[in-house]
Amino acid sequence: MLSNHLQNGIESDNLLWSRVPDSDDASTDGVGLLSSPRDGGGGVDSLDYEVIENYAYREEQAHRGKLYVGYYVAVKWFFSLLIGIGTGLAAVFINLSVENFAGWKFALTFAIIQKSYFAGFIVYLVINLVLVFSSAYIITQFAPAAAGSGIPEIKGYLNGIDIPGTLLFRTLIGKIFGSIGSVGGGLALGKEGPLVHTGACIASLLGQGGSTKYHLNSRWPQLFKSDRDRRDLVTCGCAAGVAAAFRAPVGGVLFALEEVTSWWRSQLMWRVFFTSAIVAVVVRTAMGWCKSGICGHFGGGGFIIWDVSDGQDDYYFKELLPMAVIGVIGGLLGALFNQLTYYMTSWRRNYLHKKGNRVKIYEACIISCLTSAISFGLPLLRKCSPCPETVTDSGIECPRPPGMYGNYVNFYCKTDNEYNDLATIFFNTQDDAIRNLFSAKTMREFSAQSLLTFLAMFYTLAVVTFGTAVPAGQFVPGIMIGSTYGRLVGMFVVRFYKKLNIEEGTYALLGAASFLGGSMRMTVSLCVIMVEITNNLKLLPLIMLVLLVSKAVGDAFNEGLYEVQARLKGIPLLESRPKYHMRQMIAKEACQSQKVISLPRVIRVADVASILRSNKHNGFPVIDHTRSGETLVIGLVLRSHLLVLLQSKVDFQHSPLPCDPSARPIRHRFSEFAKPVSSKGLCIEDIHLTSDDLEMYIDLAPFLNPSPYVVPEDMSLTKVYNLFRQLGLRHLFVVPRPSRVIGLITRKDLLIEENGESSAVELQQSTSRSVQ
Repeated sequence: MLSNHLQNGIESDNLLWSRVPDSDDASTDGVGLLSSPRDGGGGVDSLDYEVIENYAYREEQAHRGKLYVGYYVAVKWFFSLLIGIGTGLAAVFINLSVENFAGWKFALTFAIIQKSYFAGFIVYLVINLVLVFSSAYIITQFAPAAAGSGIPEIKGYLNGIDIPGTLLFRTLIGKIFGSIGSVGGGLALGKEGPLVHTGACIASLLGQGGSTKYHLNSRWPQLFKSDRDRRDLVTCGCAAGVAAAFRAPVGGVLFALEEVTSWWRSQLMWRVFFTSAIVAVVVRTAMGWCKSGICGHFGGGGFIIWDVSDGQDDYYFKELLPMAVIGVIGGLLGALFNQLTYYMTSWRRNYLHKKGNRVKIYEACIISCLTSAISFGLPLLRKCSPCPETVTDSGIECPRPPGMYGNYVNFYCKTDNEYNDLATIFFNTQDDAIRNLFSAKTMREFSAQSLLTFLAMFYTLAVVTFGTAVPAGQFVPGIMIGSTYGRLVGMFVVRFYKKLNIEEGTYALLGAASFLGGSMRMTVSLCVIMVEITNNLKLLPLIMLVLLVSKAVGDAFNEGLYEVQARLKGIPLLESRPKYHMRQMIAKEACQSQKVISLPRVIRVADVASILRSNKHNGFPVIDHTRSGETLVIGLVLRSHLLVLLQSKVDFQHSPLPCDPSARPIRHRFSEFAKPVSSKGLCIEDIHLTSDDLEMYIDLAPFLNPSPYVVPEDMSLTKVYNLFRQLGLRHLFVVPRPSRVIGLITRKDLLIEENGESSAVELQQSTSRSVQ
């Protein structure tokens, strides 16, 4: 039985490793990404985060002085500034547009329902339908990669997977205008997830100098050609997106660190922090400019910050149990949400969306009509309630005038001193509905029946809406769901502990944190984001408690939302921890199914073209023979580099003999080998070779990576997995155990001063530094 279990583990791990797009079969069997017949292999391709230290790279580095290095660092900081400004302006534009569309919609609808309820409903439905139709049309016809939140794709990119179309200019445009239509149209989704994708697109476009397809490019910024530098820029863009979405700069830095990146460097931390700070300045400046009223309804609903600083001052030991219950509820509902969205999205991709773009537009429009009918019709089933007497003492107006923001909305009530509690949540923008649920000094504003009704309907709408062909984030819908059951629990706690000073809004905040923790499984970054958007540091220990409980409960059932969606889309993520049964496997067992194709140092052009056409490998070991006839692996050459050599033809030679790399001029810059971001790059079918070209030779020595990472064949697969992921590798050689050791590097050997001498710090060495 144990041997069968081990064999099943080996087979499952071989299947897992075979999905990574550098094995024999580079195609993915995911639902969302289709295989491509072109040279790239599959719908996704790995990125070269490792520095390819070939001869061209070393020559280029040798000619760079300290002045160029300083200029290079200064440009990185300047780009961080531009990313912050661009993402902040994009967030302001999206929020300004959404708030104004929503404000005009509600004001017009409230004005019409005073005369005719049915006419008001038709106007409300048509406005929402037009906005959602525009969003779905933009996505299906112009930018298909802009659908969804985009966070799984960006997480895959920073994990080492490049998906075509993810970071293009049209994706950026589709994300911005599609978010305006879908969120302004009242769908049960948010704009915060798409803002992360927006920031990543802005960063990528700045790094490559703009868009060549739409003639919006410049050669000056095209300094960052390597995937490693682009990765740093995209990381800054992700943090900027979160900072712009929530006005939470520190939360943005921690989100990039905890959720989307697979590695981290201290130098990058400073640039990410600087970018998030710039976003905060841009957003605050824009909000100050809009205070004069020139931005329409933007100043009324405001940018996200649900201030609860005037709420509950302290908490009591007796409250810890109901708060832990909120964490358990959040974990259960979050895990259920992940599973239901997985089933819905899988059914869409397998059946519904295969019928064409027209069906995607129809689906979004039907969901829009359904959402409008529910949000407009359900409040009519609730009777209006009289305004509580305690409201006048707290300075809150009850009821609110029609079309205005805030608590106590008067929706089709018979008298002027009444309000509709269900309309206060439903018939409002999501930001203002959350602000109402978080509000303090509004005891008994909502009834338990209204909260349960809203929770059931909005939860269902969020599950059904997520996965449609529109930009869709789940941060704000998750906060809506969590704050609803959190406030419901708070109502019971207030009634049970009558003598304690407890606010229902406090429990609404904890409920929001619990659902996000149970669904997205974030802890540190989510905790800081919740503190920043509520401006209440006193609730930090309570938020930490519910997040830990909800994450633990959710992990018992399934993975986080982004991991589930990434697996559904066929993105082969390398998670932070290897599988348990990898401990019983070695490196040799993981690569047994692969057929390694090695190339000689000097190879005929016809052989190169034949090998590239006959397989989908992206890396080839290069071997040479010593004078004694011994085979020697001298490095690794990438498929993309071979395609560049075949296309340029300048390195073809007539002789089959190797040449001295130092004696020949460098005909290629290192940046010429870089693949354009979010594109398939060169294809062997695009290269025309004459019969004379096919008879010539190429010496691969100047273009290969002479120092690839190597592991012995009996290294545990767990250790290999951690090495591969933490270093961001694309290829890893598995070799027989070496016959001898030429030296041993310790910490002391790496403590080298600038003059090349060893540091004065002497460390105790427990092993010998060299083998005699």
